[in-house]
Amino acid sequence: MTRLSSRRLPGDRAFYRMVLRIAVPVMVQNGITNFVSLLDNIMVGQVGTEPMSGVAIVNQLLFVYNLCIFGGLAGAGIFTAQFFGQGDMEGIRQTFRFKLWIGLGLTAAAAVILLTAGTPLIGLYLNESAEGGDLQSTLLYGQEYLRVMLLGLPPFMLAQVYASSLRECGETFLPMRAGITAVLVNLAGNALLIYGLLGFPRLGVTGAAIATVISRYVEMAIVVTWTHRHKKQNPWAVRLYRTLRIPAERAATFFSKGFPLLVNEALWSSGMAVLSQCYSMRGLSVVTAQNISSTISNLFNVVFLSMGTAIAIIIGQKLGANQLDEARETDRKLIIFSVLLSVGTALLLLAAAPFFPRFYQTTDEIRALATRLMMVNALFMPQAAFMNACYFTLRSGGKTWITFLFDSGCLWALSIPIAYVHSRTTAMRVEWMIVCVQLAEMTKCLLGYHLVRTGVWVRNIVASQEVSDHAE
Repeated sequence: MTRLSSRRLPGDRAFYRMVLRIAVPVMVQNGITNFVSLLDNIMVGQVGTEPMSGVAIVNQLLFVYNLCIFGGLAGAGIFTAQFFGQGDMEGIRQTFRFKLWIGLGLTAAAAVILLTAGTPLIGLYLNESAEGGDLQSTLLYGQEYLRVMLLGLPPFMLAQVYASSLRECGETFLPMRAGITAVLVNLAGNALLIYGLLGFPRLGVTGAAIATVISRYVEMAIVVTWTHRHKKQNPWAVRLYRTLRIPAERAATFFSKGFPLLVNEALWSSGMAVLSQCYSMRGLSVVTAQNISSTISNLFNVVFLSMGTAIAIIIGQKLGANQLDEARETDRKLIIFSVLLSVGTALLLLAAAPFFPRFYQTTDEIRALATRLMMVNALFMPQAAFMNACYFTLRSGGKTWITFLFDSGCLWALSIPIAYVHSRTTAMRVEWMIVCVQLAEMTKCLLGYHLVRTGVWVRNIVASQEVSDHAE
């Protein structure tokens, strides 16, 4: 009976050791980050509904920037993982420099946009409803929070450039330790600066923003310092800044693979912001309930999201080492494992949904709505896990245009029109609007299954015939 059960599982003990060695540190880091975000959210929520809503709206806007950074780095990251599989340190240096230039450009663009258009962007989410809510106060709190958070963009970008390169080279523990330290600093800073404990000034939402910015500088300092002090473990860091130039042919190759991912993350994150704006048409109470729901749901989503990171690293390295058949079989096991894990975490979220909103200082109606939204998230979590695994599988093989059409194409062609029409032409409750959107995404699941099964992603994109060696 035991032998029969073990055969039903996707892989042997060596497989699980390999997966968990990469996935668990990412899960721990993301889990702690999201747990502290939850505490941060609750702390701001104690100040009032309007401050919490203002912070939530700004974080939705910053989410677009964050994902643009991830997307901008991901294209070169595909090559980093495969260069590491080949043992090409100069290739890794070149991907790092490319990431740095992309990060600088995106950060400068985000700063200009948020400085000049931040107020009207926040205003898009402020809509009257029967439940009321002080929209002007919410706007002022959002502006106050945004001004400080802009100072955290540069350290966030640089920390991601280093941490992503470390992970793609198999070093997942250091980014985890840096992330844990940063969130603890953030948590302590929140307690001191939001409420004015131990003689510190009581700054409310400004204090929350200051604590977050400080924590980002701490994380950046840790990953940068460790990388350059441990050059034996990170040989690619040797002479890393000897030049910031990248051979033109390789830069063009990185860009050709990375641009679709950047566009994808920009369109996907902005699409999620548009979805949130559609839902906000039901009033400020929905903004607050969504903030509570997403913050708590993200704490559970880290399991399948971290499995996506593991898929990208493991499959990318196998493809780079030209282990194509093994990459295909390993990917099948990883996808099954990811979905199975998501079923367990979905059940935990269903059980926790009625209790977490009670920690927020808000109305009973908002707490009840947040609970229902979390239950909807739990219901569709296995579907989200499967789509996430398909996305990272396609990305690992450099099929970035297909990834773009699969991810953002489905969002803008299916989900957003459904949400937009329902929000403007019907009186449908927001939780049922979300159900309609999620049901439409089953089409995306079928497409992902087809693309992964055909094996269009099974390619070594750093083979000598595809990318010439321009080592300096």
